[in-house]
Amino acid sequence: MMTILITGASSGIGRQLALDYLAQGHRVWVCGREPLRLAELAEAGAETLCFDARDATACRTATARVGRLDLLILNAGTCEYLDHAQAFDGALFARVIEANLLATGYTLEALLPKVVRGGRLALMSSSVTWLPLPRAEAYGASKAAIDYLAGSLRVDLAEQGIGVSLIRPGFVATPLTARNDFPMPALLSVEDASLAILRGLARR
Repeated sequence: MMTILITGASSGIGRQLALDYLAQGHRVWVCGREPLRLAELAEAGAETLCFDARDATACRTATARVGRLDLLILNAGTCEYLDHAQAFDGALFARVIEANLLATGYTLEALLPKVVRGGRLALMSSSVTWLPLPRAEAYGASKAAIDYLAGSLRVDLAEQGIGVSLIRPGFVATPLTARNDFPMPALLSVEDASLAILRGLARR
């Protein structure tokens, strides 16, 4: 049995991953900002932590009672699209970078020391980093930074025996993508996406 912590578990991929790992008999910590959604996961057997990962102090305080971790999945994030590139929205850009990149840093600060030798860190990126998409300047830039972060951490954590995985899903049917106003080719169900991620992490 592994002890697993998943951020961004209130909905979407994070929630489904939590349910699937619980079904396998693992101990699962779930983190998010929606107490009612977290309560549903608690009923399924998860241990819950409600905090905003964009707040470094909240990250440290809320996760203080977490012990050793075999698998840390940093999934929390958001997506906003620019309406007009030439009228670049710096505030939107900052919001996305804060939620997808800075919050990842705060969560790593709080939780990476708890990952044991032989354990694994998994970071949620996106297939958007392979092909620039219109209006996705902020989201794509934040996920490209996650790609680099994962690569650098993979080198530095090898000595500690901690593996690093990078997850790059395409379009997945979640509450986040439900807001998209454009066609989403090869759209996966959240169940299929979670299954693919579980299989990929199990092979590492």
